[in-house]
Parts: sequence; structure tokens; C-alpha cells
Amino acid sequence: MTINTNNVATNTPTTPVTAAAPTALSNGMTQSDFLKLLTAQLQAQDPTNPVDNSQFVSQMAQFSQLSATQDLLSSVNSLGSTVGGALQTSQTVGASSMLNHEVLVPSTSVSYLGTPATGAVNVASAGNVTVTIADATGKVVRTLNLGNQDSGLSQFSWDGNDDSGNPLAQGVYSMAATSGTGAAGTGAALDTYVAGKVTAVGYGGSTVGTYLQVAGVGGVALSQVAQIL
Repeated sequence: MTINTNNVATNTPTTPVTAAAPTALSNGMTQSDFLKLLTAQLQAQDPTNPVDNSQFVSQMAQFSQLSATQDLLSSVNSLGSTVGGALQTSQTVGASSMLNHEVLVPSTSVSYLGTPATGAVNVASAGNVTVTIADATGKVVRTLNLGNQDSGLSQFSWDGNDDSGNPLAQGVYSMAATSGTGAAGTGAALDTYVAGKVTAVGYGGSTVGTYLQVAGVGGVALSQVAQIL
């Protein structure tokens, strides 16, 4: 059989195939798009020098494997979202058991409401611990020397009086704690906590997660609770 080579040029529309590929790829090529591209390539191939069919079969197999992997990843992500939502709901419901309980949460201030206020200091290493309480102007009104404390949470109670034993006005006071052998306020700074009653439990989204509404403090992430009293 004699092949009419005059028809080769008209049977080789390379431009449409080349022009279509970038658009498909830029929009995210699907398996259907890939099959259309393969069909266009078959139609556009030079009949005197056809492309090896095994190459097309290999490409189809690779693309099918990629598509299956993507589907699997999508299913895993969907499952993770479902499980994560269930766990979050379970955590929030579980946290409701803390309602009306006292908890220790991080704070650099303490609210005095006419009754002794309870707090704690996170002692990094054993040593003499001092807690200072200051008013709104920054003036230290009370210094509590807790003495030598072992590492861990060391609780303290403030009766609302100043260093002279005079009762102070109700309100919010700042507090700080140090550890060392020097004068009060000159040692290593320590983290302070305050005790408050849990009045509500809620969910603040994926960033905050489950949170507790603590009297005298406000909203506190569940993960920040140091101790349940």
C-alpha cells in the first residue's frame, strides 16, 4: 500500500493540542482531561511514525495511580475532619463537668472581692519565693514571703490587707513572683496563677478550642488550666 504523504500535514494539528494543555493544567487537570489529551495526541500523530502505544498505556496507568492517591487523601482528610469534630465535641462536653469548680489558671492579676484571694506560683527550682501585690498605680501594697518552696505549684492566699494590716479597696491588683535569696522582686521571675470558679464552658473555634469562663479572669483555654481545686 502506498501512503499519500500529502495528507500528513493536514492530519497533524499540533497547534490545538499545544494550546489546550496549559489551560487544562492551570485549572487542575482531571482524569477526563488527560484522556481527552491522549485522544488528541493520537489523532494528531504522524501516521508514518506513530507513537508507541505502550507509552500511552504507561501514562494512563501513572495518572490513574495519582488520581487514586488523591481520592484516598481526600477521603482521609474528610475522615480526619469528622473525627476531629467528634473529639472536639466530646472534649467540650467533658469539660462541662468542671462547672462550679475552682481552677488555677495563668494570670498576672488578682481580683479582690472582699474575701481572701487564692493564687499559686510555678516554682521552677527549689528556693525562697516572694509574691508582690501592687495597686493600679504600680505601687507594691503587699509582699508575701512564702519561704523556701520545692519545685512545682506553690499556693498562697491574700487576705486583701496591705503590709500594715489595713484592708484595701475591692478591685483588680497586679501580682508578680520571684525566687532567690535577694530582696523581694530582685530574683528570677516566676509564672503566677489565680484561682477562680468556672461559670461556663464553650467552644471558640479551631484556634482557641474548648475554653472555660472563669470568674474574675474571663475566658481561658482548657489547655491552660494548671490545676482543679
